[in-house]
Amino acid sequence: VFLSQMGWGDLGAFGEPSKETPNLDRMAAEGMLFLDFYTANPLCSPSRAALLTGRLPVRNGFYTTNGHARNAYTPQDIVGGIPDSELLLPELLKKAGYVSKIIGKWHLGHRPQFHPLKHGFDEWFGSPNCHFGPYDNRERPNIPLYRDWEMIGRYYEDFKIDLKTGEANLTQLYLQEALDFISKQQASQQPFFLYWAIDATHAPVYASKQFLGTSQRGLYGDAVREIDDSVGKILHHLQQLGISENTFVFFTSDNGAALISAPKQGGSNGPFLCGKQTTFEGGMREPAIAWWPGHIPAGGVS
Repeated sequence: VFLSQMGWGDLGAFGEPSKETPNLDRMAAEGMLFLDFYTANPLCSPSRAALLTGRLPVRNGFYTTNGHARNAYTPQDIVGGIPDSELLLPELLKKAGYVSKIIGKWHLGHRPQFHPLKHGFDEWFGSPNCHFGPYDNRERPNIPLYRDWEMIGRYYEDFKIDLKTGEANLTQLYLQEALDFISKQQASQQPFFLYWAIDATHAPVYASKQFLGTSQRGLYGDAVREIDDSVGKILHHLQQLGISENTFVFFTSDNGAALISAPKQGGSNGPFLCGKQTTFEGGMREPAIAWWPGHIPAGGVS
């Protein structure tokens, strides 16, 4: 589970006082909490490239010191992406017989040669970029959503996001995709890698109708509550299928909370200085939880 710009201080397990993340807090209690876990970069694309390649951004071609190398950071303006020379986690897992799916935000290039299915993933439901926009569709089109190779629609048109209310059903769509994928692989006894890359906490923040207005923390808190509920449903699904002891689940974020979006659409970096786009603690230190019943002892802290 790899979220967009959730801060170190956003979970009850990390001290968030409203304690609106019971499922993630329970995941931490049943698994291991990482108090000093760092992302490789305080920006979405480089940290995703680092996560999937295991290599520092300065080595994998995604770093933030010049315009060319910022690659997939801006939706349509930057034409670069993940180089063919980079070996991604799903490519390695494929050799071990795994089926891999990405759900949500890819952000490693939007041109055909950078498509996730060209870099080890077998399935994709989501977008090459974040839900930026809406755009005018003349000078600049809205961001597309894909099912595998087929573009099935665009944000704000076919997949609605209401900027006034913050209502969007995307997290529920992403959740159902995850549950269906897990069920399908379990039924065929197929080992799988699911990269659930949800962007609801990235401004403009959104949540589905049943979560709107339910948090003490405003719209951002509504989005966090829906993500928490979704993670709880995924873990419960693994247990119901009887595969939780064969499934390692890791939860973290791509970078710290974006203070530029605060206070209404930004999270909390707890006691740490600054946030996204800075290399201070607030930009680099992330909430992280590992869960694997029967393998990772409950209540661990590293």
